[in-house]
Amino acid sequence: MKPLGPIPAGYGEAAGRLTIDGQDVLALVEAAGRTPLFVYSRALIAARVARLRAALPVGVALHYAIKANPFRPVLDTLHDLVDGFDIASGGELDKVVAAGIDPRRVSFAGPGKRDDELARAVACGVTLNLESEGEAERVLRIAERDGRVPRLAVRVNPDFDLKGSGMKMGGGAKPFGLDVERVPDLVRRIVAAGAEWRGFHIFAGSQALSAEHIIETQAQTLQLAARLAEQAGQPVPHLNLGGGFGIPYFPGDEPLDLERVGAALAERLADLPAALAGTRFCIELGRYLVGEAGVYLTRIVDRKISHGEVFLVTDGGLHHQLAASGNFGTVVRRNYPVAIATRYADPVEEEASVVGCLCTPLDRLADKGGFPRADVGDIVAVFCAGAYGATASPAEFLGQGPAAEMMV
Repeated sequence: MKPLGPIPAGYGEAAGRLTIDGQDVLALVEAAGRTPLFVYSRALIAARVARLRAALPVGVALHYAIKANPFRPVLDTLHDLVDGFDIASGGELDKVVAAGIDPRRVSFAGPGKRDDELARAVACGVTLNLESEGEAERVLRIAERDGRVPRLAVRVNPDFDLKGSGMKMGGGAKPFGLDVERVPDLVRRIVAAGAEWRGFHIFAGSQALSAEHIIETQAQTLQLAARLAEQAGQPVPHLNLGGGFGIPYFPGDEPLDLERVGAALAERLADLPAALAGTRFCIELGRYLVGEAGVYLTRIVDRKISHGEVFLVTDGGLHHQLAASGNFGTVVRRNYPVAIATRYADPVEEEASVVGCLCTPLDRLADKGGFPRADVGDIVAVFCAGAYGATASPAEFLGQGPAAEMMV
């Protein structure tokens, strides 16, 4: 029997079934009219933001990276809870504008920005995090053509990475950002061209659970930003420190010691290099804000035994939860937190694998986990589904289509 990941705090039980913000899963499924279904908790998102505000130094802005979950009610929930929003495409710009978010609160990172995306971002007043000299020249030409002053920052490819991160975004050859030694010349070019100089975006990695490693990376980021400012001969109006705060997905994962990270950052900001004396700082987070606030609910449509092994076959699968299936960047497949939502209070009775409805052996949501005995009609809950679920999975694979989504 293989262990399952840890179920996040904040979920309840009534009448033996899982509750989300006090609401029975069967009632939620009935309200949605179908499964599979993503359910997101507004209260859990708000509680996470409140904890961040309490832990981080006063004055450090909090940004939401909407790639984690761009569902409109999620954006509406965060509209007044965070200070800024980070996007990675023109499509995401459309989403934030439709949500009534002031584009001047938005920054746009990502390689391969098309000219039409750049032009719209400049017109809206979005801060563009430049990924290369070529992108900078395209933006400057577009801005001159349209008679606008672009708001420009430089995304830096740091000469270090975030140790222990699930996905390294810095150090070595990367498609993201400008190599450190080339940054000062580009900063001077931006300022000389009359653009509004906005500062640096330095993102070294994501999904880290070690406070020590995040603290070390933040210290390196501050040192690097100060050095680049001195070399460029320009102040740094704004510094995006990145994020990288992880959440526990797998057996043995321990939650990040957020308060330790906040205390260490406060010490650093109290003793800044002169080059950063007037700098405003932000932390950019996605999954840490919303990941644990989401649950994926899928109904068992068949129970079968093959060579003595139990398979609980659901109407969902990797087309909605690619990460839980182990096919979204993990090297060794481990189980997410998964439970039988309609038998939430029942003891473990058997070893079973939860699989989806796709005709591929990759479609496995839990591998040989310990569960109460479940049958056709029972609801399976996959936790940590609030980030990189619905929009990071191949919903149209085999014509299955998207899951329903709701906010409670």
